[in-house]
Amino acid sequence: MTTYLPTLKQLQYLVALREAGHFGRAAESCFVTQSTLSAGIRELETLIGVTLVERTRRVVRFTPLGERIVAKARTVLREADELGDIARAAGRPLTGEMRMSVIPTIAPFILPRVLPKLRAQYPELTLYLREEPSGPACDSLQHGRADCVLLALPYACGDVEIAPLFDDRLFVAFPGSDSDATSGPIVAEDIDPARMLLLEDGHCLKDHALAACNHPELRGQAAMLGTSLHTIVQMVDNGLGVTMLPEMALDAGILDHTGIVARPIASDRASRSIALVWRKASPRERDFRLLADVLADSDA
Repeated sequence: MTTYLPTLKQLQYLVALREAGHFGRAAESCFVTQSTLSAGIRELETLIGVTLVERTRRVVRFTPLGERIVAKARTVLREADELGDIARAAGRPLTGEMRMSVIPTIAPFILPRVLPKLRAQYPELTLYLREEPSGPACDSLQHGRADCVLLALPYACGDVEIAPLFDDRLFVAFPGSDSDATSGPIVAEDIDPARMLLLEDGHCLKDHALAACNHPELRGQAAMLGTSLHTIVQMVDNGLGVTMLPEMALDAGILDHTGIVARPIASDRASRSIALVWRKASPRERDFRLLADVLADSDA
């Protein structure tokens, strides 16, 4: 009896459609025409004898079985990628392609310092970067869209290996004209939660900031939410409130050309741990640890 198995290309098309929710966008992500992608998925459905996708003019809806097969397809594609990783791991270190997700409160402050050093030390490495909040970044890691993630801990990122890089202190930032401005550390309990300007949900720095000022219960009660640290800095500079900024952002000059004053926080929780994480049992662990060494040096 001949057994016909799905091809990796068919599984790739199916996963791309699930993630894009649209045949055209899925085809673009796979660098094929829409008709090619649609035909590949129909061949897959014919092969296994079930309908995976309900097609209408406006909606692409996966059947319950289709959802289960998508989950399994992600695992198969991720492990197929790791076949190539095994071969690369046996050769020269940090060569070939690597996909790294970086959270937005780290990417603009570390990458300009570390990328030139990485190119100089490992010229055969092609590093594809993707900036996304902690949740989507960890999801990308678990589903194989990313090989590793540069993020801030504590954060639950699933079953991962962790290479701690360095601690990043948090500072209170307030308008220079603020009458409460002092020259020394700010006591956490003196921070008025009603004036706090924080990042919107999805950014782990928000939770780290609330923990640092001993107000984790105020997660959904910030005076105003910003989409980026640069946006929040402009709010503070215009007297709309106070915020917390990581030391790496201060070192990178985020307060240049503003009247904002930053002070350290007198709290043992006023920091976050910067780390590189990757899936457990990855055959590229040696590469990730070498990459972690380069990233850790960026703090020097």
